[in-house]
Order: sequence, then C-alpha cells, then structure tokens
Amino acid sequence: MGNCFSTSSVSTAEISPLDLAVKPPPVAVSSPAAAAQTHLPAPRLPILPPSAKETTATATATSTVTVKLYGPSNSLATSYLRFALLHKKVNLRFVPSEDQKPTIQIGSEKTSGSQEALLRYIEEKFPEPRLMIWKFNLEGFDEATPPIVKAIWLHHRSMTWHVERMLRWSEDLAARGGRRAADPSVGTPKMEIRKFAKSYTQLQELMLEHAQMEERILFPVLESVDRGMCKSASAEHGRELPLMNGIKEYIKSIAVMDSGICSEELFSLASRFKSLQMMCKAHFEEEEKELLPMVEAAEMGKEKQKKLMNQGLEVMRGTHTNVFDFLLQGLTPQEAMQYLDLLINFGDPDLISSFMCQRDIVD
Repeated sequence: MGNCFSTSSVSTAEISPLDLAVKPPPVAVSSPAAAAQTHLPAPRLPILPPSAKETTATATATSTVTVKLYGPSNSLATSYLRFALLHKKVNLRFVPSEDQKPTIQIGSEKTSGSQEALLRYIEEKFPEPRLMIWKFNLEGFDEATPPIVKAIWLHHRSMTWHVERMLRWSEDLAARGGRRAADPSVGTPKMEIRKFAKSYTQLQELMLEHAQMEERILFPVLESVDRGMCKSASAEHGRELPLMNGIKEYIKSIAVMDSGICSEELFSLASRFKSLQMMCKAHFEEEEKELLPMVEAAEMGKEKQKKLMNQGLEVMRGTHTNVFDFLLQGLTPQEAMQYLDLLINFGDPDLISSFMCQRDIVD
C-alpha cells in the first residue's frame, strides 16, 4: 500500500510503508507524533498475508538469506514466528511438520526452542527492524494497563495510518486526474480505482467493528464509572458514519465514470478523506485523553480484564478473520508484535488460533 510521498516508480497502490520510512533506530521506534513532523508515517513494514505463496515472500524480500520455518501449521507459536520473520523481510519458506516445537533453519544451522527463545534468535540474526521490547512502553502504558485499553490504542494507530494513507492516495489520484496509473503494474486507471475501493472497504470494516466493540464492551465499563460520560460518548460515537458511507458511495460513482473526466470528483474525494482524517484524529485523541483513563480507573481484576479482551475480540471477529493483515499493516513492527502478544497472552487460544492459524503456507 502507499501514497504519493515517494519518488518510487511503484504505484500508489503497491508502495509499502518500508519504502517511505527511514531505517528505525536500534532502540526506539519513532512515535506517530515524531513521524508526523517529517510528513511521513512512522516506520512500518508490510505483513504479507499468511495465505501468500512462498514465491511472493521471496519476490519482495530485501535479504538474500533463505530461512526455513518448521512446525505445525495450526500452532500459535509457529504463526507468531512466521509473522516475526515476515517483518524481517527474509526469503521465508514454511515447512509444515508434526513436531510441536518450532524449528528455524538458516543455511545448515538448525535451532529449536520455545517461542520466546526463537524470537530472540531471530532478533540476533536479523537485527533490523527491531521487534522485541521488554515492556509495553507505548504512550506510558505499563503492565497494569488493561489489555483492552492497549488493544484500542493500537487499533487507533492502525486506523490513523490507513486513513492518512488513503488521503495521500486520493490526493495523488486527483493530481493525475484519473488519466493514468502511477505505474503500469497497477493496470488501467479503472483498475487502480477498484484497488482503491477494496482498500477503503477493508478500512471501513475495521473502523465499524472497532466502533461496535467500544459501544458493546468499553461503554458499559464507563457506565459503571460515570453515567454522564458514557451517555456523552455514545451520542458522539457515530459522527463519522455519514461521512464514511458517503465516501463509499462516491468511490462507486467514480468507478463507473470514464477515465479522464473525473478530475473534479477526485479532488472532491480527496477533500472528503481530509475531513475524515481530521475527524478521526480528534475522535481518537478525545478517547485516549478522556475515556481510556477512565477504563483504567475502574480497577478491574485480572480475570475481568481478560474477559473484556475476549469479548472485544468476539465482537471484532470479522476484522480479525477478514482483514487481520490489514490491521497489522498499519502498525510499526514493534507495535504489530505487541498486538500479537496481547492476543496470545490474553485471548482464548481457540479464538486466537482462528485468526492467526486460519491459513497455511506450504512449499
């Protein structure tokens, strides 16, 4: 995915966040605020869909090293390590095996061990981008922060990045007037619009299910803390929906127009995305400043926190089944791995397996 801020000849539909980012420092990942000062997204790496052929992973890899990952295809540990290796952009080959203990082979060297041990091994062999941190250090959160709060914060990060990406893509489309694609590989202008529409459909699914999760899971918690706050939050929660639905219909109308005569409509589309970007930014900042601290103040026990996390995942089952890769793609490598940690550490194993192990990669 991408935007118009790159000089790459790759199309705006195919530019990955890695193409836009400076190599992250070895210790800290740039914050979204710091990245905004450079007018670029924070450094992110694309997560290749687990269903992609191994040739896809190989074709887009930046490393000449081939890594084989052995383990059960339905194992959470195997899936977790697969995501980690895809972040490293190595030539990845997954080989299903009956051995419950995952194994990584680099050249003639084979290493087996626990998920944690193998993640350390991956970090040692491929230092960049750095994936591991020893505490959840985003926005001042710590181990006492309820996992549902961390998950919501990470959802906000992903949605923010994708909205900004769609805004820049729409601006690029408008600048070109719908007359040509940025690169022949994207196909005709109509084909690019279809890709644009598909990407927006994924974003809309993520945003709508996230909103439903907050209304069904988060707001009842707020109700127990402050009835007035919950009522106010509920009243304002759907304010982006008319604009989002309007954008969807507007994209449909542009898709049926002849190429080269929709320049005005494309500029209008970009303007609507700018409005959506501003509304989402204000919405997320308000929630993070006013609502999420109240959830932390509710002083829930560990079991209650875990229950809320799983209830939230149940509400967002469609997102995690259909657009899981899309969700992770909007996060930095460290953020993506932290989200996977949240799922594995607090989610029901059967539920999480349906997200992370739903597809196989075979040689």
